[in-house]
This record gives sequence, structure tokens and C-alpha cells, in this order.
Amino acid sequence: MAKTALGKGLEGLIPTGFDIANVAEPGESIKHLNINDIEPNPDQPRKHFDEQSLKELAKSIKEHGVLQPLIVTPKSSNGKYRIIAGERRFRASQLASLNKIPAIIRDHKELEELEIALVENVQRVDLSPLETAISIVKLRDQFSLTPKQIADKLGKAETTVSNIIRLLQLPKQAIEALQNNSISEGHARAILALKNDPKKQIILLKMITESNISVRDAEEYVRLQKKNIEQKSSSNNKYISPLLNGMKKHGLNFKIQEKKNGGNLIINYKNESELEKILNLFNVE
Repeated sequence: MAKTALGKGLEGLIPTGFDIANVAEPGESIKHLNINDIEPNPDQPRKHFDEQSLKELAKSIKEHGVLQPLIVTPKSSNGKYRIIAGERRFRASQLASLNKIPAIIRDHKELEELEIALVENVQRVDLSPLETAISIVKLRDQFSLTPKQIADKLGKAETTVSNIIRLLQLPKQAIEALQNNSISEGHARAILALKNDPKKQIILLKMITESNISVRDAEEYVRLQKKNIEQKSSSNNKYISPLLNGMKKHGLNFKIQEKKNGGNLIINYKNESELEKILNLFNVE
């Protein structure tokens, strides 16, 4: 990520070590807030927290305390503090029955809050692909950001951001399977490639979940389905079929690219002899 003013702040907000004395920036101090005065951020990208992982963290907190403070911002409407970063620590502290929790109070705009929460989760806890997609869409829609602007903020390629967003175009069953880790992100992308044929998408999903096929096998299935569609479409055209049969008979290399309104017929030839065969098929002298 580019070292903008916010980018520099992130290094202080999300340190790599556990020494909380190094978390606060100059002039800041770590306060111990009543845990009941803190509430989660509704825009927190992570919606699902592994229960076993939280229990393990809670056990560690009981033994060693909270080694890294939360980052919170004042919420004036009800006098409570809203979490910007550290909800996992907050939830584990609740499980550990803590009354107070260390926190740094900072004032950030809503966009910065969501960005910091997203960056912390992506870098430290790893959001699921779907949670990342939902978070990116929030950035895009709520703050009118382009994929490139989002990519710059997250330190990712623009194509990566666009591909992540496309995961939300999966059929409902596939989204649930991805959320439950029944399929991988690679499997999900293979299913997306069949977006023009919802029935085939579900068939492929069942193949993945019931037969446990690999991503490579799923991609091969997609390739074969697309090839079959192309061949079927070409053979059903009463005008093109005789021409294609003629080119096949003469061993000519050709490719059909069908589009919504028309398409392209690309014919390759290696020498004058093949060109002559092509011209003869079209009755060109």
C-alpha cells in the first residue's frame, strides 16, 4: 500500500509485534475502558468468527492479558466507543469475562474506519473471499470508489479486486458452499465461468462437493462444456454447417466466435494452396 497519511498510520495501528507500548503514537496513551462501553462496528468486514479460535484466544487472555489494545473511536449518540480494529480481541475478552480492556482512542472518518478494519483483517486474520468481496462492495457503493481506488488502498491489483467482487455473482448454493468452506475460491471461479448456464453451474457445484474433484478438473469440465456449446451452435446453423464440413474435409484451420448479434469466422491458411481451397469453398475465383 502506498504510504499516504493514512498508510503511515496503519503501521502504528497494526504492528507486527505484541508490545503494546509501541502501539500508541507520540502523544497518545493506552486507556483501560469498561468493556460494556465498547461496541462492535456494524461495518466490520468480518461477520463470522471461529468459535474454537476465540476460545483459545480467551484462554491466552486469561493467562497473559490483552497484549495488543483495541483501536476505538468515540460514538457520541450513546456515549459508547466503536471498535475500529480488534473485534476478535474484544469478543475473546468478553469470553474471558474481563471488565476492562486496553484501547487507544482515535478519531477517524467513517471511510477510514472501514478501511482500517478491512486492512487489519486481510493482513492479520484473513477474511474469507466472500467477506472480502462484501467489504469491497461497501467501499465501492457507500463511498463512490472505483476498483482502481480500492485496489490502491488495499495494495492489490485492480484485476484482483474485480475478480473478488465477481464472487458475489455466484448462485446462492455456491455462495453458501464457499462460505462453509465446502468449495475453494478456485472452484468458485470455475463455477463463475459457466454464468450463462445456471443449470451447469449447479451440476459442477455438486461434482465438487459430492465427488471432491480438484480445481483443475473443474476447469477442465468448464472447458469441455464451452467447447460442446460452440460445436453444437455451429452445427445447428444450416448455412454455416456445409461450409464448416467443407473446411474440415480439406483440413483447414478455422475458428468461430459467436456473439449476441453476429460473430466472427476466422480462417487461417499456411500457403497459397490452402488459400485456394478456401476461395473455392466460397466460390471465389
